[in-house]
Parts: sequence; C-alpha cells; structure tokens
Amino acid sequence: MKQFYETYQEDSKVSALRTQISWTHHKILISQANTHKERTFYLQKTIQERYSTRELERQIKSSLYERSQLGKPSLSTALTEAHPAASEVFRDPYVLEFLQLPLQHTQKDIQKAILYNLSAFILEVGKDFSLVEQEYRVQVGMEDFYIDLLLFHRGLQCLVAIELKIEHFKPQHLG
Repeated sequence: MKQFYETYQEDSKVSALRTQISWTHHKILISQANTHKERTFYLQKTIQERYSTRELERQIKSSLYERSQLGKPSLSTALTEAHPAASEVFRDPYVLEFLQLPLQHTQKDIQKAILYNLSAFILEVGKDFSLVEQEYRVQVGMEDFYIDLLLFHRGLQCLVAIELKIEHFKPQHLG
C-alpha cells in the first residue's frame, strides 16, 4: 500500500485511471514498469485493451512500451490519409514468442501456429481485429494470388491483409 501511495501520490492525471484496473494489475505495474511514463503507458493500454494480468505481464516482458515508442510503423501515405488513426493500430515489430516455433520453420508452420493461437495473435496485433479468412484468393489479371491471413479491423472499418514471409524483405513483397 505504501508503494502504491508513493507511486501515484502526485499524479492527478492518472488519478481517474487508477480505479479502473485491479489491485493485481497495479502490483504488476509498480514492480515491473521502470519509469513513470512507462507505467502510465501500460496503465492506459490495460484499460484500453482490457488486458488480463497475464497479458499485461506478457506485454511488459515483450517490451511493448519500447516497441511502440521506438518502432513507429512505416505506413503508406494513402493509408494514413484515409485512416489517420492507423498509426495507433499497427506497431512494428510484433513479438510472436507464444507461437513456440522451432528454429527451422516454414511460412506454412507460422500460419498454422497463428491459427492455432488465434486469440493470442489478435491480442498481439491489437484490439478490434477479427479473422475473415485464411488463404484468401485474389485474382489479378489471369493470375491467382493467395493472402495468408485476411483480418478486418472494426475501428478502421477496413480489411487488413497479412502476408507471412520468413525470408529477408524484398521490394516485391510490398506489392
């Protein structure tokens, strides 16, 4: 209780947020978040994303704060113009340790592991996503292409195509 008081005593901004999460959440934030900014970030994310205590611990251990502060995703101009909030939805990089893949794995292995751990994957990519289809067929000209995972984001009201690659990035992957 003393740590709780000392942590939050002079923070009027966080005052209203403190009551929205459990005591266990606060214990995790007090013991694992290193700075005031980091603690506030995780406090807001926990409320916004409704993290369980396990998910909060996982996000802290996977350095979500650092990833979201340092690694701003590179989004196309068309996307940011159409959906200004998109930069808040996507992050770079994603941590997928929960897939528990062996060192040597294929793209198909990643896709199967994501589908098997779909709820954890959606928690990692962010809230408001839902799976539309896997191996979604798209015909361009006379050729068929398959999108590995097609998600829908309810907040942005748009489809999000996820193309899984295990090789180094090549410009043609962007298309």
